[in-house]
Amino acid sequence: MNRKVSVRKCAEYNLEKVTGLIPEIYESTAGPDPAGKKVLVKPNVLNDTPPEKCNCTHPVVVEAVVRYLQSRGAEVIVGDSPSIHFGNFRPVKNGIEDVCRRTGVPWIEFRDNPAEIKLRNSRIKVARAVKEADIIISLPKFKNHELVYFSGAIKNTLGIVPGFLKGKQHALYQNRKSFSEFLVDLNEAVTAHYFLMDAVYGMEGQGPAKGFPRKTGLLLGSTNPLALDIIATTIAGYNPLDIPTTGSALSRGKWLSSPDEIEYNGPPLESLIIKDFIKIPVVREGNISIQFLIRRIRFLRKLERRPVFIHEKCTGCLKCVKICPVNAIALHPVKPNNIVLTDKKCIRCFCCSEACTDDAVKIRRKFFGR
Repeated sequence: MNRKVSVRKCAEYNLEKVTGLIPEIYESTAGPDPAGKKVLVKPNVLNDTPPEKCNCTHPVVVEAVVRYLQSRGAEVIVGDSPSIHFGNFRPVKNGIEDVCRRTGVPWIEFRDNPAEIKLRNSRIKVARAVKEADIIISLPKFKNHELVYFSGAIKNTLGIVPGFLKGKQHALYQNRKSFSEFLVDLNEAVTAHYFLMDAVYGMEGQGPAKGFPRKTGLLLGSTNPLALDIIATTIAGYNPLDIPTTGSALSRGKWLSSPDEIEYNGPPLESLIIKDFIKIPVVREGNISIQFLIRRIRFLRKLERRPVFIHEKCTGCLKCVKICPVNAIALHPVKPNNIVLTDKKCIRCFCCSEACTDDAVKIRRKFFGR
């Protein structure tokens, strides 16, 4: 498999500048010829928030990719399924709706008539557009993720699973390792043909939704999701082998067997590493017996990072309640806008934090409460 990764410096979301870099990155990594093909562009649309939040692929990157593909003779469609996905979702606030209008491409509703595909040990429904497109271009965002530490190319593929079916996967795969194995299964079943990562501005801290914008000034591209994630997490200051999706994918040897196999093209990688990037604390799995006890002894569970609800910020939208895959969250029966977490039910998937658009869910240790 192609193991090339290209990285180029890009200081701002300037459409002319980004448009000029896309062909260089795409062609230097042998991206597929889109001429005469139906191409699905799949950005990372976590929710409909303004671009300055830096939790979604920036509209300038989406537009530059769409215009490049059109210039190569492709028929382009754009779509994604956000964390909270009701019918007729349109990415208005984050600007991608305007990109679709300006470029004349349709936004595809991923919940309409999904198709079933086979995974390694199960089956799952995905957006029908995935099956109908000749080429899939994935546009992940350079940002942290509380569960799998970094939301890169492999994690971005989860968006092809429509609506609340994504939350169901957290109920099926209830820890970091098993969920990461599922993500790799999904990527093996549906591997996008190209990955272009928006790292002009990334997100450090409590990603994928509640972190802080961080200027990183880069665009990264590859046909290989694992190679791209290894380079991106190296730049973010992680040890790539600490990322559970990376470890799972490397062990299978489909895309890479070792990071040393990557063919890197760009500025010296050491010069790009962000040494003070605020990362998600890496939890060592440790002895299986100790992990068993932690999951079952209430006090020890308090030592884990968990969702904490900030009641004064809560608007009572109930998105967190609706997305929780194990019904561990409920509205207080008396107090308005007061969310209650039943900690013994919580599987630490952090979907509630992703779904909240009011900054009312923090991920931290809390020693008191239910």
